[in-house]
Amino acid sequence: MQAAGFRRLDAPGARFGWLLGCLAVPLALGFAAFLRMETQGHIVTGMDNQIVWGMPHVFAVFLIVSASGALNIASIASVFGRTLYKPLAPLSGLLALALLAGGLTVLMLDLGRPERLIVAMTHFNFQSIFAWNIFLYTGFFAVVAVYLWFMLDPGLNRLVTLAGFLSFVWRLVLTTGTGSIFGFLVAREAYDSALLAPMFIAFSFAYGTAVFILVLAAISRFDGLTLGGELLSRLRNLLGIFVGASLYFITIFHLTKLYLARHAGIERFILLDGGVYTFLFWGGQIVLGGLLPLALVFHPATARSRAALVAAAALVALGGLAQMYVTIVGAQAWPLVLFPGMRESSSFFDGEIHPYVPSAVETLLGIGGVALAATLVAIALRVLPFVPRRLEQAEATAGHH
Repeated sequence: MQAAGFRRLDAPGARFGWLLGCLAVPLALGFAAFLRMETQGHIVTGMDNQIVWGMPHVFAVFLIVSASGALNIASIASVFGRTLYKPLAPLSGLLALALLAGGLTVLMLDLGRPERLIVAMTHFNFQSIFAWNIFLYTGFFAVVAVYLWFMLDPGLNRLVTLAGFLSFVWRLVLTTGTGSIFGFLVAREAYDSALLAPMFIAFSFAYGTAVFILVLAAISRFDGLTLGGELLSRLRNLLGIFVGASLYFITIFHLTKLYLARHAGIERFILLDGGVYTFLFWGGQIVLGGLLPLALVFHPATARSRAALVAAAALVALGGLAQMYVTIVGAQAWPLVLFPGMRESSSFFDGEIHPYVPSAVETLLGIGGVALAATLVAIALRVLPFVPRRLEQAEATAGHH
């Protein structure tokens, strides 16, 4: 892969300015939401001492998990030697960094005292998975940045495979750490499972690939980049495989929970009578984010349609947000089991399903994180050569593999 094979985003200045102007709106709204939360406190949100992780965490964790999966294309190119994907590898790395930056920004601004982040970065409790994740996130930035450097510098191109392998391993560990945040919370019945780590890896593959397809389609439409049939076919198959793997882990996870009698209550809550959580699980996560995308990418009537692939990717992303809402908020709405086999009742909502209605400010903060990631990608594409000049030659070469 040669640096000469890449270029900057080639679009008229007025058109690019219009793009940045559109992204500036959700960015400004997200910053205004942060200022209100910072000055008035979390009382303006739907969160309280029962549900402490709300809508900002839904967006943040989705972006962080997607960041790991967005590196799929680069890993396939460098680690597994698939020539077809090599021209897209730098874009894959860039998108991974931007998504992680957007997700971590939302988390930081939701702390209530973001300036105290320095405490978390200088005082560590290594018995906490949160402390380990700080190293995983900062390490991801460093490893992927070096990976991009090696990809774009012809003199260091011989080290791309080594850097790609390190990035591949690091992102698996990172996503394992993110899934373990929930898996190690034994106090929450909806979590407390070792299956959450590999399940989050499967989610990351699906969500990251979906976001990459959406970004690639946007660049193609905005900049005129030609996407051939072979590339679209490979991306379609990748998305379908990763969505299928996600559905497999979801099924195994809930079957495992149902097998244990002590989890019957939380499973009935999520799967049958949890109101909005049940609706989002079946309608959002399973149907919208799973079955419909599989139908779009594999049904003969839509299997060769570029529009169907983009629609499937968008549905996977929306289903991912629904999944994060059910996983993060739904688990907190279900009461803690303080005394097994007994009922608890007090003025602190012990033993009661806790209501939660996301406020506009926390939703805008989460959307602002998405806009920040998109803005970082747009600016980087404008000033640095990440866009491949030609994809046709790579497709022709891939036909011999």
